[in-house]
This record gives sequence, C-alpha cells and structure tokens, in this order.
Amino acid sequence: MWKRISLRTRILVALSALVIVTVGGGLVSIVYGYLMDKYVSRVTESGLVALQSAQELENAICMQKGYVTYYFQDADPMWLEQLEKYHVQFENWLKQARLSAETAKERDIINEVESQYVRYTVSRAEVVSLYKEGNKDPGFALHKVVRNQFLNIIRLCNEYKDSQESRMAAARDTMKARAQMINLLALMALFTVIVLAVVLAYTLLNQILGPIRQLALETNVPKTDVGAADEVETLSRRFHNLIADVDQTKSKLKWSREHLQLAEKWALVGKLAAGVAHSVRNPLTSVKMRLFSMERSLALSPSQKEDLEVISEEIRHIDTIVGNFLEFSRPPKLKMQTVSPSDAVDMAVQLLHHRLESYDVKVEVQRDGRLPEIAADPDQLKEVLVNLMVNACEAIVDGGEIRISEEQNHLENVGPVVILRVSDNGPGVPESIQAKLFQPFFSTKEEGTGLGLSIAARIVEEHGGWLDLKSREGEGATFIITLPAGEEKTWQPSL
Repeated sequence: MWKRISLRTRILVALSALVIVTVGGGLVSIVYGYLMDKYVSRVTESGLVALQSAQELENAICMQKGYVTYYFQDADPMWLEQLEKYHVQFENWLKQARLSAETAKERDIINEVESQYVRYTVSRAEVVSLYKEGNKDPGFALHKVVRNQFLNIIRLCNEYKDSQESRMAAARDTMKARAQMINLLALMALFTVIVLAVVLAYTLLNQILGPIRQLALETNVPKTDVGAADEVETLSRRFHNLIADVDQTKSKLKWSREHLQLAEKWALVGKLAAGVAHSVRNPLTSVKMRLFSMERSLALSPSQKEDLEVISEEIRHIDTIVGNFLEFSRPPKLKMQTVSPSDAVDMAVQLLHHRLESYDVKVEVQRDGRLPEIAADPDQLKEVLVNLMVNACEAIVDGGEIRISEEQNHLENVGPVVILRVSDNGPGVPESIQAKLFQPFFSTKEEGTGLGLSIAARIVEEHGGWLDLKSREGEGATFIITLPAGEEKTWQPSL
C-alpha cells in the first residue's frame, strides 16, 4: 500500500504527521501547564486560607479560655477586654472559614463550630458573671462544664483542619495522576516523532539522495566531485555541464549540417570541374608541345617571339588552374606518418628559399624546441605552409618579413595541441572579406583561382584540426594552424 503512494505524497504525509505530532504535543504541554498552574494556585490558596482559618480559630478559642482563667485568679477587668478582642477575632475567622469551605462536610463542621461556640459563649458569660459577683465556687464548677464545650470546639477545628489537609492531598494525587498521563502522552509523541523521522530519513536517503548520488556518479562526474557531501550540488553542477555539452553538440550539428550541404554542392561542382579539366588538359598539353617545337624550329622576329612567350605563359596559367581544379575535386588521400610539424616548416622554408629571395622577403622561425611528433601527412602539411607563405609574399609590397612561430598548448574539450602561426607585415585582410576567404573560388587576385586557401583549410581539417585567420587592415595577417597532438581525433569548429 505504501509503495503505491507517490513519493511526493509520502514525503508530504510524513512531514505533515511530524509537524502535527510536534505542534500538538507542544500545545498539549502548554495547555496542561496552564491548567495545572491554575489548579495548583487555586487549591493552594484555598487550602492555605482554610488551614490558617482553622489554626486561628483554635488559637482564638484557646486565648479566650485563658483570659477567663486569668480573670478568675485576680478579677482584673483587663482580661475581660482581651477576652472580647479574641471573641471578635474568632467570629471573623469563622466567617473566613465559612467562605473557604468547599465541601458539604466542611460546611457542616463550620456550622457545628458556630453552634458549639454560641453555647460556649453563653455558658462562659454566666461563669464571668458569677466571678464578678464573688461566687467563685459556683463559677468554678460551671467553668468545668464550659471546658468540655471548649474541647468540643477544639476538636471541630482539628476536624476542619484535617479535612483541608485531606483535600490538598487529594489534589496532589490528582495532579500526580495527570502528570503521569501527560508523561505517557509525551513518550508516545516522542516515539511517534522518532518513527516519522526514521521514515522520512529513509525516504530521503534511499529514494531521493541515493538515486541522485547514483545518477551523479553515472554521468561522468569529474574526479574532484566524486564522494562530495552534497549530492544535489554535484548533480546540479553536472546538469549544467550537460546543458553546456548539449549546446556545444547543437553547434557541432549545425556546423556539420552546413558543412554537409556545402560539401554536396561542391561535390557536384567537383565532378563538373574534373570532367572539364580532363577534357581541357590533354589539348593543352598538345598545344604546349607544339608551341615548344615552333619556338625551337622557326626563325621568329622579336615581336613574334614576345607574342609566343605571352601565349606560353597564359597556357601555363591555364594548366595551373586545371591542376587546382583536379586537386580540389579529387583530393589525394592522406599518408599519415609520425612526424614533427617542425619538419614540415623546415621543408617549406627550404623549398621557397629562392622565391623568398626574389620577393625580398625574410623568414624568421620562432621555436623553443622541436614540436612533438604527431600523426600527419608531412607533404600535405608542407603544401599548406607553402600556400600560406606564397600568399604572404604576394601580399607584401617592397620586401617584408614572414614570422613562423611554433608552440604547444592544451585546450578545453580538445586536449593537447600544436599550433603553427604564419604572420606577415603586409597590408592585412579587410574585415569585410575575412569570412569569405576560405570559400572555394573566392579570390582577391586578378589571376587567382580562389582554391588555395580552401584546399589548405580542408587539409588541416582532414588532420582533425582547423585553420583560423586573425588580421587587421594595415597591420598584417596571421594564419593559425591548430592540430591535435593526442591520439583521438577532435571536433572541428566552424571556420
């Protein structure tokens, strides 16, 4: 039955019961304390007044008896004055005792005391009258009779006192019984609270915190979070990480979708380019051979020879364009080797040595040490670097400098990487065209094919890295090649 109830309902029931028992127990204790205090105060005040009344009645009657005896001895009227004073006190205390009497028995005792005292005062007045007349013997005989009435009053006062003590004892027993009942209820409430607390703790630990901790452990929590005391905080932190991963995954999927659409478009262009290139390259080769033969066999005038050289140069340019089309449409497969990117840098610089001199461009290689070996195609990396350096030479006017820097780094979500930066002090790339620079067939040169940088970016992507550009117009340009240095391939960010 308990398992059929939802977890939310179980927690609410346990908390509600715990609050009700705790608050109810506190209210019962407060009410009981108030009632007991009121009851004890009433019983105590009433009992003390009654006891005092009984004691004062007994004291007043005893003093009256004593003053009658004193008057018998020396007939001093002062004793009669004191007698009257205690007579008034007795009547006052008798009225007080009547007010404090709560039971029928106590009221009967007070009535009997009053009745006996009336007879006692009458008989005592006769004794005093005989003493005043000088009849001491008859007065003394009557005095003995009055003594029995006095003893009856004393007895009644003691009965009244005993009644009050019995009433206070009964009140004490009642309070004790009630206190035992409240203690029993408190023990039961305490036991109930403990049981509810155990149930609530079990529910929280086994059905909330336990699953939360297990979920946190099963979601690749970082080692620093394993064993953390706050499971909710750990899960919250991991949940935020998952949200970040989801956002990153969405970005990757968006980039992949765009890249796939672009790849489909350029695949069609590539097929068309390959067909055109194959159709054009063979006639071009034939034309080149014929021109070479004509140049060697004919006696040409200077103007004809100049025209022939221009034709030959344009044919070579067309052949270069056709070659780029073929390379773009059918990129060669990577021949992966274990190689240091520093070797590719050295090969590119050595290959372009004479061209750099012709452009009056100096090359500076900055490295703290040889870069670690990675899985790469050295020839393809060399081609990327050559392309970037040639572009830099063509961008620099009246000589300049190319700086190639090498470094190692560790990027979040990527791991260890090697970074090559190719910088020049040329005019830079305008911001308006930077986003288009890696697109195929986009070129700022009149005779450019627009395929060099797109081929370079593709080669870097096939290595699992990416090619970036940082440039400000008038401050030169820096192309950044980032390659993974670990064993696993990394994701490629959008260019």
